[in-house]
This record gives sequence, C-alpha cells and structure tokens, in this order.
Amino acid sequence: MRRVVATLLALSGLSFSGGAAAQSAPPAAEAGQRASPAQGLSATADFFYSADTDETEVMRYGLDLRLGRDADRYLGLRAERARYNPGGTGWQSRERIYLEAADRFAGWHLNARVGSDGDSLIGAVTLNDDSPFRKEFFIERDIVETRLGLEQGLYHLFAGAAIDLPVNERNLFTALAGLQTFTGRNERLHLRGSYIHVLQPELGLSAQLRIRYFHSSEPREYDYYSPRWYVEALPVLQLRRFRGGWQMLAAVGLGAQRESASGWRLSRFANARLRSPASAGWRFEGTFTYSSSGGGIASSAIGYSYTQFTLGVTRAF
Repeated sequence: MRRVVATLLALSGLSFSGGAAAQSAPPAAEAGQRASPAQGLSATADFFYSADTDETEVMRYGLDLRLGRDADRYLGLRAERARYNPGGTGWQSRERIYLEAADRFAGWHLNARVGSDGDSLIGAVTLNDDSPFRKEFFIERDIVETRLGLEQGLYHLFAGAAIDLPVNERNLFTALAGLQTFTGRNERLHLRGSYIHVLQPELGLSAQLRIRYFHSSEPREYDYYSPRWYVEALPVLQLRRFRGGWQMLAAVGLGAQRESASGWRLSRFANARLRSPASAGWRFEGTFTYSSSGGGIASSAIGYSYTQFTLGVTRAF
C-alpha cells in the first residue's frame, strides 16, 4: 500500500498547505526523487516573481546555505530580499532571514523555515508521516501582500492538517482542513479535497478534481480579498514524467468558481515544472503557474488572474 500511495502522490504532484510550507516540505514520494547533496554543504540561489491583474507585483530573491546529509535532514540559513509593488503604487523592499531545519524520526518528517522580516515572526513548519494514509500537519505565517498589509503590518497565520485516503493503485482521495487568522478580527475556515485517478501510469498521466471552500468571519475587513465565502471546483489533467534524472510536470485545468457576492464564472489553471538531475554537483529548477482563481489573499474577484515564475540553482560541495 505504501508503494501505491507514493506512486499516486508522485503522479499528482500535490502539496497540501501551499506557500512557504509547500516549498520547504516536499511530499515524501517526491523527496525520494530529488537530487540531494551528499555529506557537506549545499547552496541554493532562487528567484520568485508574480504579477496579477490588480497590478500587484512581488519579487523575492534569496540564498540558502545548508549543511546536511540529504534533502530531508539538514540545518541551514536563508537570507532573502522581498520587493512589493501593491496595486502599482510603487516598489518597497524588506529583508528577511530564516533558520532552516529538516529531520526524520520514527516514520515522521519535519521541515521548518522560521525567521523574521525585521518586524515580526514569519515562516513555516510541516510534519508528515510515511504511513499509507499519509498525514500532514502545517503552520505558516507571512505578511499580507497588499497596500494596507504592508503599510499597517498585517499578517496572516494558516494552520491545519491533511490526509491521503488511497483506494487502490489508481485512485486516491485527499482532504484538508485549516484555520487562517489575520491581523484584526477575521478568521477564515478552509476546506479542501481532491480526487486523483491515474489514467496511464507508464505516462505519468492523471485526471484530478480539486475542490476548495473557505468562509470568512469578518469579510472585507481590510483590502485583501475576503468575501463571506468562496468555492471552486477545478478538474485538472496532469502529466508528470521522470526521464534520465529529469523531472517534468505539466498540468491544465478548467473549472468553475463562485463567491458570496457573485455568480458562477470560469476558473482556469496551468502549471509547468522542470527539474534537472544533479550533474557535477549542480541542479536547476524552474516553475510557471497561471491561475484565474479569485481565492488568493491579494486578489479581486471578477476578471482576476495571477502569474508566477520561479527559478533556482543548487550547488552541492
């Protein structure tokens, strides 16, 4: 059963919590595929850029230095500069620094990235196990990337748990429940679920249905996107391949979304990722994501879209 779950997760490419937690805590099936440094030091330089139709842009570039035995057992330090242009009002910068750690014990994997942006505690911690019914617990905290969020120091904290529910070699359900709190009085309940059906295991082809819902206790308290409730159903077709040490993923989705103040409208999604094998100690990775979902923090509703790029290079010594 464990091999079944690992195969389904590798095909799905799902990460429960998203955001920083997703970056610092890859699924167990993927961790086994990742090129990891041997004994010694590794350094990673990365770049993140996002833009949306609200004219909000975010850039982050950072450097990770890690000392450890492999991809899920290390100790490290990350320095990062984040630049924000909320609603096209002008760029502003913040320096961020984190301590990073990962370890495994008694069938559990712990990943942590905890630091500060100079004003407050930020970061993410995840804990997941190796059982067939894989469980994950997560908590993450960061600034709200809107004009008022940056001006007034508004933060959000998201904590929750998720579980895999495998049926057989070709079918898997996942479920997540979480609570997101914001500076102020707003509390947001999140429920997410997905169904994954492997169409062609040899091709890495899967069909997925991703559903998510949230409910806000204080809608539109500040300038971040916060209707009373939001729901989305998104069918996704995904291709994931491993060849010659290369990892390739492509996914497209077309579904429907609705919020408390509007009717149903289309929801579009596209994602691509390419990761190189380790060669002479070097590894490269890049991702692209497009989404027209209105469920993000810094988004408006009708006509909203979001684009994101990431690039990274790792050198193991």
